Amino acid sequence: MMNQGSSSDKLGEGGVMENQSRPLRADAARNRSKIIATARAEIAAHGAGVGMDEIAQAAGVAVGTLYRHFPTKTDLVAAVMAQYVDAAADDCEASLRRARQRQTRPVDEVVGYLNRVGESSADHFAVKAAARNLGVDPHGDTTAETRIRAALAALIALGQAAGDIREDVTVDDVFLLLTTLPIDRPAETRRRWIDLVLPGITTAATLQRGVAGGSDNP
Repeated sequence: MMNQGSSSDKLGEGGVMENQSRPLRADAARNRSKIIATARAEIAAHGAGVGMDEIAQAAGVAVGTLYRHFPTKTDLVAAVMAQYVDAAADDCEASLRRARQRQTRPVDEVVGYLNRVGESSADHFAVKAAARNLGVDPHGDTTAETRIRAALAALIALGQAAGDIREDVTVDDVFLLLTTLPIDRPAETRRRWIDLVLPGITTAATLQRGVAGGSDNP
């Protein structure tokens, strides 16, 4: 009788059995990244109804390759969302590093982060809608959110110590702003929104000096 292999084995890119616990080969990893990036672009361009076959064709991979990486569209959209949240965590930690190295002011990093998350969220608007329709929980893996919260807490503390961020501002306040960004509105509206919320998080002295990231401080 033919040995069917253990449950941890799967077909690789060339039809060879691979162990799921092993890292993806370089070509398989490239294909996976390409599929995720293409899925985000195709959903943004054509809506949540875009088919898996269309995504595979746009990515330049075989349909079988796509399904080996993502057996269902739910799996694919979940991967796109996970990459989006991980990128937001990487960005926030990079902001903290710059502030700690005194390359920038912490308050400018907080405002800049709000701006960048707004732009990224607008780019992922259709993907988020697809995720909701498919029942994908964008907060299923809390690791990235934990990283963002830790970096934001440190940035806020630095900004408060510098006298630029109001003493009563908390991480939850910034998360409230992140979740109420008008991502379905034009870019100029989002920039105006930032200007309107600045007095709620910064001190009067900081507003007088100006904050990088506001529409008057490109």
